Amino acid sequence: MLEILDSYNAQMEANGEPEKIITYTDLVGTLMSSVTDIINIISYVLMAFVAISLIVSSIMIGVITYISVLERKKEIGILRAIGASKSNISQVFNAETFIIGLCAGLLGIGVTLLVLIPGNQIIHNLAGTNEINAVLPAGAALILVAISVVLTLLGGLIPSRKAAKQDPVTALRTE
Repeated sequence: MLEILDSYNAQMEANGEPEKIITYTDLVGTLMSSVTDIINIISYVLMAFVAISLIVSSIMIGVITYISVLERKKEIGILRAIGASKSNISQVFNAETFIIGLCAGLLGIGVTLLVLIPGNQIIHNLAGTNEINAVLPAGAALILVAISVVLTLLGGLIPSRKAAKQDPVTALRTE
């Protein structure tokens, strides 16, 4: 419809009849543009919150792993005394953080899938149709689990290196 009006206005302008040009305002287009801008702003704010929470959670995982290293000095000393290398000690803590990240990611996906059930019911009731559904694509779920694992591994790198560098004699003397 807009194309027809635009071509008519162009034809009237070309014919030198500006009084016959139709002026119109696309209220729906303006409204939708405003709604789109508001949704984009909300999306950016939510992404900022997610980024901040990911950084904080990585730091907290590092702190928890560091506390685990401090509490298990004797165990680290025993492992080193019976022949475990520094890389073996580091691998123990990296494996723990990997398992934590994997479990957290899978738990998050499971909770999301459970929340989608009542969420879709609410959407169906509000929309009045069963054709609209919120879904979590399998590819996105795998990417989210991978991000969870990578972030926990990054959070546990420094504490695992600290554990690997401990002197076995000093570690065995602590209580």
